[in-house]
Amino acid sequence: MFREMRRKDRKLELDEVKKILLENTYGVLSLINADNGYPYGVPISYSYLDNEIYIHSALQGLKVDSIKQDNRVCFTVIGNTEVLPDKFSTNYESAIIFGKIIELTEEDKTKALFELIKKYSTNFLAEGKEYIERAGRATKVYKIEIEHMSGKARR
Repeated sequence: MFREMRRKDRKLELDEVKKILLENTYGVLSLINADNGYPYGVPISYSYLDNEIYIHSALQGLKVDSIKQDNRVCFTVIGNTEVLPDKFSTNYESAIIFGKIIELTEEDKTKALFELIKKYSTNFLAEGKEYIERAGRATKVYKIEIEHMSGKARR
């Protein structure tokens, strides 16, 4: 179902792909645009836990509408990069995830939001719990159930 990587010499092992997901802060969620059928890529913050990607969203918008229409997604994270001007190239590392995105229940939603707080606001955990209690109702939370994961690097 998923194509084999062309540049096998740059293919990363799964533990390296997971490290990229754990160590980086932003990715691009690609969806099928509900309005016009074109691809829609949106930069987002995320959390990676137990082989799933967690994201949050407003209650309404193109992302929400697109997910309702078609829950197949691609999620890309770019790790370390270094432009090599004299070689007309770049050192890079990246992870690509394919899967289905689903909305979480209230119980799972709180856990996932706290994972995001732990990742992005480590020094404010108590305040983060209060924030989730106040603002959680105005937030949708999704997880990407990973069907295929790959990574590539030139180092």
